[in-house]
Amino acid sequence: MSWGNRVLDFEARPCVMGILNCTPDSFYPGSRVPEADQAVAGALQMIEAGADILDVGGESTRPGSESVRTEEEIRRVVPVIERIRKRSQVLISIDTRKVEVAERALDAGADLVNDVSALRGGRDLARCIAARDVPVILMHMRGEPKNMQENPYYEDVIGEILEELAESVAFARSCGIREDRLIIDPGIGFGKRLQDNLTILRDLHSLHSLGCPVLVGLSRKSFIGTVLDKPVEQRLVGTVAANMLALANGADILRVHDVAEAVDTVKIFEAIRRGGLRRG
Repeated sequence: MSWGNRVLDFEARPCVMGILNCTPDSFYPGSRVPEADQAVAGALQMIEAGADILDVGGESTRPGSESVRTEEEIRRVVPVIERIRKRSQVLISIDTRKVEVAERALDAGADLVNDVSALRGGRDLARCIAARDVPVILMHMRGEPKNMQENPYYEDVIGEILEELAESVAFARSCGIREDRLIIDPGIGFGKRLQDNLTILRDLHSLHSLGCPVLVGLSRKSFIGTVLDKPVEQRLVGTVAANMLALANGADILRVHDVAEAVDTVKIFEAIRRGGLRRG
């Protein structure tokens, strides 16, 4: 995937996206960097650890969360993006559902858009992305963050996700977004039950039938806590294990809080996939 002078080479290896939550209320307290200085320092640490992409967000989308005013979201993310861009040419994603935030972030130096609503908010954001000719991540979610975990139900979780993401892909293309600018995300933990999340990971390869790279974001999420009976602070090992399975089943991007561990996971996966390390 190439645009402008930017490239994501999924054939070379899977990519690691580091989560930069410029928020006071994201579900994992260890990821919260509400102050710009703290956020930039965290970004530089992720870059040093090997992140391919930084995903900068100013609105928590944890279950039960409320929407943030557009002006506040811009205030949280734009100065951080500007300062990261002055220090590094790392790829930057803006995690937002709002066209105004996306526009300001792209002006500040962001390279792509990560939309948890998969453009269900209307054509304005889609048209902005098409006009800028940048990639967009389309994530599956039913409802809104504040109500998505209120009795979610699927008869066939993979089939229904495929159907609904196919509609999002078709909508994006109808708005002028090029097919080779689309990345899909099954939305683990977003309107999903425990069994749904586990099924998605097991059958992740099915999502490649849509012809788009696949992003997986499962870092420290509650389904891992349920399986292990551990709080969010103790879910790193479970995250690494689940990420390895995601890679084996076709994930192209891992979205994570813990970049160094994810980079190591990708290295081990690639060494195994390519038949072992060669000497000399």
